[in-house]
Amino acid sequence: MPDTEDILFGREGGVATITLNRPQALNAFTLGMYRALAPMLRQWEADPDIRAVLICGAEGRAFCAGGDVRAIYEAGRGISGYRELTSVFFREEYEVIRHIHRFPKPYLAIVDGITMGGGAGVSVNGAYRVATERTVLAMPETGIGLFPDVGATRFLNLCPGRIGRYLGLTGVRLWAPDALYCGFATHFVSRERVPELVAELGRTTSQPGAAAKQVQDLLARFHADPGAPPLATRRAAIDRCFAFDTVEAILAALEDKATAAGPDSQWAEETKSALLTKSPTSLKITLRQLIVGEDFDIEGALALEYRLTQHVMAGHDFYEGVRAVVVDKDQKPGWRPATLAEVTDPMIDGYFTCIGDRELRFA
Repeated sequence: MPDTEDILFGREGGVATITLNRPQALNAFTLGMYRALAPMLRQWEADPDIRAVLICGAEGRAFCAGGDVRAIYEAGRGISGYRELTSVFFREEYEVIRHIHRFPKPYLAIVDGITMGGGAGVSVNGAYRVATERTVLAMPETGIGLFPDVGATRFLNLCPGRIGRYLGLTGVRLWAPDALYCGFATHFVSRERVPELVAELGRTTSQPGAAAKQVQDLLARFHADPGAPPLATRRAAIDRCFAFDTVEAILAALEDKATAAGPDSQWAEETKSALLTKSPTSLKITLRQLIVGEDFDIEGALALEYRLTQHVMAGHDFYEGVRAVVVDKDQKPGWRPATLAEVTDPMIDGYFTCIGDRELRFA
């Protein structure tokens, strides 16, 4: 199996392994990593000796903190000389994610550490997602002028109640109990037991039998209780405040909750304040995206998201958000438009218009 410096491929018994190997960059995906992974998935799918696939991050703080947004920023700004990256990156990323979601053999992700954006794409869209006590999961794209992508149109809408809207708009971070509650993780395994799980997985799937049943039984044996999910106690307030179809109405509901006496008032005030730091355009795109795509399958979700990325790449806020958060790190983005009132419905309509022969289509 070919290795590259940033992504390593191996085998543990009947299990093909993927290790994301950029710990200095929190294992963020580059285009080269997606291009190395895509043919391996096809090879493993056809290989009868490979009965399952396992993905994890190299030792460090993260499973995968997302895609290489700095490279996309530099391409869009004409710094890198590869301007096509703003379209090619998302297209090839989404094709890999779709393959993961439709992979016919058990696909497991060990979601240990920081998991954001593209990290959620290659884990949440797979069959099995194992959280640990170090799991920190978020979709923080509205804070960099983007929107939750990598299939989030689908998986955020599968969260209980309106929690998906809350997570997509705010980018709030979740730990293991809430990751399981939202369906982002399927199992919880203590970090110290992960090596034992991986070794047992390799031995188990090397034996004759139905691999999916073997994997399910093994994960059930290792699964532990991560504790009560804090989001469950907050769900009533989230459902009430995020039930509306405009960002302005959501903010008004949060304001009402913040000024009323009760256990949710501080949460409402903090949530309202957090939303007001995000790109106003991204907030309105995200809410529309989740409403329009409420019942989308993975193909519909990724096709919509690709269309949105191409409109966003032609705009301002993504580049300004990445500049403020990743490049200059001054945390002071100058959004344009600067306020929600300036972001009109016709402006948002434009982000959802067809891009012709550039649309993402799956065979």
